[in-house]
Amino acid sequence: MRDLTQELIELIRRTSTDLPPDVEKALAEAREREASGSAAKGALDTILQNVELARRESIPICQDTGTPIFYVKHPAGWRTRKLREQIRAAVAEATKRSYLRPNAVDALTDKNSGNNLGDEAFPTIHFEEVERDGLTVDLLLKGGGCENVGAQYSLPNSALGAGRDLAGVRRVVLDAVHKAQGQGCAPGILGVAIGGDRGSSFYASKEVLFRKMDETHPDAKLAALEAQLTEEANRLGIGPMGFGGKTTVLGVKMTGMHRLPASFFVSVSYMCWAHRRRRMIVCGEEVIYE
Repeated sequence: MRDLTQELIELIRRTSTDLPPDVEKALAEAREREASGSAAKGALDTILQNVELARRESIPICQDTGTPIFYVKHPAGWRTRKLREQIRAAVAEATKRSYLRPNAVDALTDKNSGNNLGDEAFPTIHFEEVERDGLTVDLLLKGGGCENVGAQYSLPNSALGAGRDLAGVRRVVLDAVHKAQGQGCAPGILGVAIGGDRGSSFYASKEVLFRKMDETHPDAKLAALEAQLTEEANRLGIGPMGFGGKTTVLGVKMTGMHRLPASFFVSVSYMCWAHRRRRMIVCGEEVIYE
């Protein structure tokens, strides 16, 4: 199996320093909706200037470069142990080159490893064997500020009047946005998972964040709810960075899962405006970055 460490370093560099085009487009469109001279428009102006500067200078978009979360899809026969070693080596080298800030802190000793390498969950690496040739590596850099305002609800929730249905899902998602205020570095993108257990639900709520901004859910009910929640969240008036305005979220991405009869979880992963996600595809000797 070939050594992909250098290619993985480049994936990390692109993810940390170059915002995806669809996210940048959504931010630019949001800026045009805000009133001239408003704090919201000024915040979005600054955000977009920052995006361009980071790309030009190849420096991190945000000082919080987040938890590196890798989703690796590989064909049969690939050695995941070797892939893990290469990913961890790439993370350490990318940290050395300042594409990532040292973020891995031992919760028991409060010691920073200095190279973003911690236990098996830092960086987080998910492997999946697929029935096709080639390797696909998706990377999400999930910042601490937006991670802090993520939420999980167990339905029914009497305090919110939320039952075990999509109307109840709507109520708790809007509650999560309202509680976040500007602390999640709005405008954000919401990943929402309905069902599963507590662990699988949060997993899915992050995985769904890899969907493109203009991608609608194939299920008509969830597609309609995604659009409704985006509109209603923006009517809350929280606005960019909590300064007020028309844009609190850029979009909502949802997924449904099987659950136990006794449980009905709704997990909300909040992603900040610096929605750093990138993909690397390896086909033979060719490496493609998306």
